[in-house]
Amino acid sequence: MLHLLNLLAAISLLVWGTHIVRTGVLSVFGEDLRRVLAKSFSNRIHAALAGVGVTTIVQSSTATCLIVASFVGKGLVTTGAALAVMLGADVGSSVMAVVFSFDLSWLSPLLIFVGVVMFVTRQDSPAGRIGRVLIGLGLITLALQLIVGATRPLTDSPAVRALLVALPNEVMLDIVVGAVLTVLSYSSLAIVLLTATLAASGLLPTNVALGLVLGANIGSGVLAMIATGRASPQVRRLPVGNFLFKVAGALIAIPLLPQALALLQQYVETVHQQVVFFHLGFNVALALLFIGFTGIVARAADRLLPTPVVGTGTERPRHLDPSALATPSLAISCAAREALHQADVVETMLRGILPVIRHNDLALAEQLRRMDDTVDELYSAIKFYLTQISREALSERESRRWTDIVSFTINMEQIGDIIERVIQDVEDKKIRKNRSFSDAGMAEIVHLHERLMANLRMGMSVFLDGHVRDAQKLLEEKARFRDLEHEYAASHIARLRDNTAQSIETSSLHLDLISDLKRINSHICSIAYPILESAGALSKTRIRHSQLAALPPDQP
Repeated sequence: MLHLLNLLAAISLLVWGTHIVRTGVLSVFGEDLRRVLAKSFSNRIHAALAGVGVTTIVQSSTATCLIVASFVGKGLVTTGAALAVMLGADVGSSVMAVVFSFDLSWLSPLLIFVGVVMFVTRQDSPAGRIGRVLIGLGLITLALQLIVGATRPLTDSPAVRALLVALPNEVMLDIVVGAVLTVLSYSSLAIVLLTATLAASGLLPTNVALGLVLGANIGSGVLAMIATGRASPQVRRLPVGNFLFKVAGALIAIPLLPQALALLQQYVETVHQQVVFFHLGFNVALALLFIGFTGIVARAADRLLPTPVVGTGTERPRHLDPSALATPSLAISCAAREALHQADVVETMLRGILPVIRHNDLALAEQLRRMDDTVDELYSAIKFYLTQISREALSERESRRWTDIVSFTINMEQIGDIIERVIQDVEDKKIRKNRSFSDAGMAEIVHLHERLMANLRMGMSVFLDGHVRDAQKLLEEKARFRDLEHEYAASHIARLRDNTAQSIETSSLHLDLISDLKRINSHICSIAYPILESAGALSKTRIRHSQLAALPPDQP
């Protein structure tokens, strides 16, 4: 019983080590990994090579699949190019299995020692995050040694040997077992390494180990489909297409297993390396065989998972993919997309103010006020989603983006509240009392509204791109809008002095309306502050010191 417990603990340590490496690498290189993949879709060969490189670093083809699937969901890349990346990603994962098959016992204590020193001394810096990765690599090599030690007593047990002899030599059963173990452990790399270790110790026949490896490859495809199960159809196309490749490859490999085993035994010395080289050969053959069929499978996946027709109910959260939470950089991207979705709803509300004022449209007013509930719902969903992202796994840049998204969604939520109150005031003070603005007053409102719509679109662009020059332009609009408000308020007072009947009837509403529009503009311009602050373009105070010095001293 103790030996079995030791084996389970060693397996758990192996899975945990791969998890630490994956999350650590993503926290250090998250944005760069996304940038490399985004630039590597010019052709299928480059895309496959990018998949090899990124997955060699991340050590998880599932993580690579989640990142690339997000690009497919955004429409930034076709499903065919993404499938080429995944063929390379599976090769990259198998390369790491080969690396860990060598005797790295000397490396484990070195990696853990150096990693702990870097992590403890510089925890919040990039060096500390690299230390976390080194700790994970050390735990993987240590876990492999522990597995070898834990399986040796089990190998010598007569009961275990009798059980293995009694198992049916059925490759389909081996594939199913390998797939289930991969899903349960969330790591095909860990299962392949475990299978190779057990086979090397004599606990598993080599032919059974090869069947388990095929199952591990299929299981990694199942993992990606499970991880994106609640995502949009566009996102799910890549895992489905990749799974089809794996299943087709396994079906082709099954009748060739005896020949493959004979070749491995002839050219590869140890059983451990025979298993991991079979894993590598399978994925290389898969990439070479199916790289030319990515377009066909992509079209099949597109037909199987068509893009839904946009209709009613599309104002609910669309982009907050729960499966992306395991990849913080990807989750940040999902939250940013949902924040822009929230801004789109706010823009629709803001655009609708003018038709309500001009045409006294009560039905539209009611519809716009209900949309504020959607804005509030999206704000709550984004805020809750962001709280589930591990801040420790974020780089400094991603942490700033996390803060920017929170600030942006708060501003959008407050703008929605102001618009709702504006529409309610228009209903109560104008529509129901059958009053009208003067021609001059209406022209002022139209002008302010046009400036406000332009500023909102600029604010969304600043949030999306983070350009400092655009942020400066947006902040300059705050002062211009304030001047316009003062000018139009003075013009309204002048019309009151001239006893303009329409201005007198709507005076309270008119002044409140231009004041509320200025408040909306202030929230829009607030989007620029985080970008300007990060660039060091903000002063600590807006007081002009030259004029302050010229003021007379306070009198006692």
